[in-house]
Amino acid sequence: MSAEFRLPVGGRIDRAKPVRFTFDGKSYEGFAGDTLASALIANGVHLVGRSFKYHRPRGILTAGSEEPNALVGVGRDEAHYTPNLRATQVEITDGMVAESQNRWPSLAFDVGAVNDGLGRFLPAGFYYKTFMWPAGAWAKFYEPVIRRAAGLGRAPQAADTDRYTQRYAHCEVLVVGAGPAGLAAALAASETGVRVILCDEQAEFGGSLLHERDTVIDGRDAEAWVAEAVATLCSRENVRLLTRTTAFGYYPHNLVGLAERVTDHLAAPGSDLPRERLWQVRAREVVIAAGSIERPLVFPENDRPGVMMAEAARIYANRFGAKPGNRAVVFTASDSAYRAALDLKAAGVEIAAIADLRPDPTGAVVERARADGIRVLPGTSVQGTSGRLRIRSASLGAVVGGATETVPCDLLLMSGGFTPTLSLFSQSRGKMAWDEALEAYVPSVSVERERSVGACRGIYGLAEVLADGHAAGVAAAGKGASDGAARRFTVDAEELGHSGHRGITPHRRDASRVKAFVDFQNDVTAKDVKLATQEGFRSIEHVKRYTTTGMATDQGRTSNINALAIVSDALGKSVPEVGLTTFRPPYTPTTFALFAGQARGELFDPVRTTPIHDWAAEHGAVFEDVGIWKRARYFPEGGEDMHEAVARECRAVRESVGIFDGSTLGKIEVVGRDAAEFMNRMYTNAWAKLEPGRLRYGVMLREDGFVMDDGVVGRMAPDRFHVTTTTGGAPRVLNHMEDYLQTEWPDLEVWLTSTTEQWAVIAVQGPKARQVLEPLVEGIDLSREAMPHMSVRTGHICGVPTRLFRVSFTGELGFEVNVPANYGRAVWDAIFAAGQPHGITPYGTETMHVLRAEKGYIIVGQETDGTNTPDDVGLGWAVGKAKRDFVGKRSLARPQMQRPDRKQMVGLLTSDPATVLEEGAQIVADPNAPLPMKALGHVTSSYASSVVGRSIAIGMVAGGRGRIGETLHVPMPGGAIAVDVVEPVFFDKEGERIHG
Repeated sequence: MSAEFRLPVGGRIDRAKPVRFTFDGKSYEGFAGDTLASALIANGVHLVGRSFKYHRPRGILTAGSEEPNALVGVGRDEAHYTPNLRATQVEITDGMVAESQNRWPSLAFDVGAVNDGLGRFLPAGFYYKTFMWPAGAWAKFYEPVIRRAAGLGRAPQAADTDRYTQRYAHCEVLVVGAGPAGLAAALAASETGVRVILCDEQAEFGGSLLHERDTVIDGRDAEAWVAEAVATLCSRENVRLLTRTTAFGYYPHNLVGLAERVTDHLAAPGSDLPRERLWQVRAREVVIAAGSIERPLVFPENDRPGVMMAEAARIYANRFGAKPGNRAVVFTASDSAYRAALDLKAAGVEIAAIADLRPDPTGAVVERARADGIRVLPGTSVQGTSGRLRIRSASLGAVVGGATETVPCDLLLMSGGFTPTLSLFSQSRGKMAWDEALEAYVPSVSVERERSVGACRGIYGLAEVLADGHAAGVAAAGKGASDGAARRFTVDAEELGHSGHRGITPHRRDASRVKAFVDFQNDVTAKDVKLATQEGFRSIEHVKRYTTTGMATDQGRTSNINALAIVSDALGKSVPEVGLTTFRPPYTPTTFALFAGQARGELFDPVRTTPIHDWAAEHGAVFEDVGIWKRARYFPEGGEDMHEAVARECRAVRESVGIFDGSTLGKIEVVGRDAAEFMNRMYTNAWAKLEPGRLRYGVMLREDGFVMDDGVVGRMAPDRFHVTTTTGGAPRVLNHMEDYLQTEWPDLEVWLTSTTEQWAVIAVQGPKARQVLEPLVEGIDLSREAMPHMSVRTGHICGVPTRLFRVSFTGELGFEVNVPANYGRAVWDAIFAAGQPHGITPYGTETMHVLRAEKGYIIVGQETDGTNTPDDVGLGWAVGKAKRDFVGKRSLARPQMQRPDRKQMVGLLTSDPATVLEEGAQIVADPNAPLPMKALGHVTSSYASSVVGRSIAIGMVAGGRGRIGETLHVPMPGGAIAVDVVEPVFFDKEGERIHG
């Protein structure tokens, strides 16, 4: 079989390197340089898959990344299996295992093909109308069936063991596409000395020049010109060349994402190489040389295996030495198909006829075809095709009247002209304009620093394409027209007209009974598109979603213009009035692993642990996730459950001393001559007069006046502050500070440094805290008079430098020992050992929550929800009324922020002391009010307090402070729970214990 369809000579394959591979379990042979598609064609295989909806047999349609049909799974085992790869882009390697998709039990006999016979009952959008009844069937029947049917390929069951990397790059000029326009642009730009990156999704640079036979550029044949251009670029140190690299996304400020396939073409890649590499390129200028895509024709049964784009067949013959068939019919409205017919005839393919929609095709290439003995039928269209697993014949008939003729063939080539590739330009938010002469959209107004060149902007003559690319390269490099005369290229190439066809081709079949496909990948027919307009859809975006044309990985590359034309005719509007759908990244399917890169497993979801984590684990701590940190929640002893352990830990802190790991607190060093002024502007309270050695509780607002974060801040020196934040707020606060420092107050001499990981924080809390620490501390007087509450001192503990905070989040005498993280475990061990005579008890976050709630201290993110002012949560005292300005000050002055009925923080006590409210439960005035009853607020924190001897809760209630003394209710499934509204402080209301 391979001897019949592999041409004896020609092509760019390496015939000295045979390659064995399997497809659907059958072994085949190709050569190095083949794609899977070209190797299958050389072996006489056209049937490669089944369509998504109707399970119709499908064959190879194109030769590039726009391929909608030939989607295959490739991989020798589950760990190296990738579904939905385009056979036209997969380079064969020795031992490759590939399989077709969306068929069962086999490709030749697929049970799912029953859908094709039921096609009249499965029109576009049928699921919207069908799956509404009977009641309850959706969850039990329809959804499971639809989910099983969704998708083409199967997801691999094993983890991907390959490696993927990511790189950033900067350049003055990025050229996307290495066809004639792209090569000319890269040559011109790089000659000026600027940094140039040239990328192309194919394995070789050259684009369309790789399959030209008789083209001459500046006295050299196309192959030699490409080789010389690439060699020149390789010799320039300012040029980076990336083959097998797809520009998949264009993002703001000229950031372009590139997906480089590094080792997929290697049978035995080295372990030092990644499978794929993600390039994030920031370019000063981008030159898009993406070329164009040949447009399919929409005629009855245009999807059979053996129906192929004319230019694709030419590529397979000229570049890969593979003959797509033995006897071909050509259906066209474009001169390019004649060139393809001539090349295929030279390769040994019998051209049975050329059916040309145009009534009087003329031109040099048309006359060449006639002179070569090819039968040309003007004003003729394909009325239909026959064949089950491959086309057997085409029915040809005059566009107007006349009889039809059945022409036997195993290959049908079609060409409706060319459509500029606009995906990247569209992603850059550029505006497109309709070109009636080309019957296509072309780039119009650029938004980014970008320029489109060559065929992707509707220029097709080779000399003009080369000149256009060269001029763009010069301009992108920063050289104007005055820097030299425009470069002219001497070209000897076939001159072609640029006519084409869009929409349904004329035929005399019953339109309601034939399938003429617009979108091959999604099984959308011309009838489906017309039905969408009959259903009332007028927006092309709505038509797209109703029919699915142009969706999924195709993104409209082969279907858009034909769908637009059908809608245009149906609505009686011009194509520009119909509009154009949006092209979304990625340009072609891109692996999830490429975006993940090294972020897999623990690197994807990193587990941050404190220096004391191992000690906590050794002592039986139960951990919880707080942000991306692992924190000890409680330390059970002797079979205790959480509530028993927390009760014991709370009593220990209140009666003796507890030790707590606070290392996860965010920490930021604010340093500089203007540090105090910066703090004044960022926080609600005043900082200028805070003396070094003192602490202050600070509240930070967003611009809208709502609480963003809080924390204790120590002034270490006149020009230095040690700022603490909530565990989850550290990166947010630092970003907030940097944003203002860099954009609003660049005149301030201030530097910000995240020090979260540099300090281990050990909180020692309880009446005996001072007694535990005093023997360990050097150079610091811990007495109540020398180191009062809210002060900070520097010295040593256990010989280790420390910043010792006299602060408490429990309401007890408390210290926070800040030491360099590397010494955290050693200092913890020493403190724990020194505390043994005093009954020191480790406690976790759950106990910390109970202790702070007993004192009415808030936790940002628990008592607050992003809509609370400082006054709402009882922090009005922390707002500097005399301050001239701070972030959020003006927002606080809005009338809505000062309404008396705003939700305010209050305490809640249940009538039954043993009842613990559910956090998040709603609070109402009258539980018997008719539904929907008005909620006054909700419960934010709720605990069983062993110290208070009952349940306690905190809530946010409308006009809460004015309701103290009232009884409200918390509706629950078992009945409403009565709660008394009280002050939100349940223990040591006078606050004496904190002073020790």
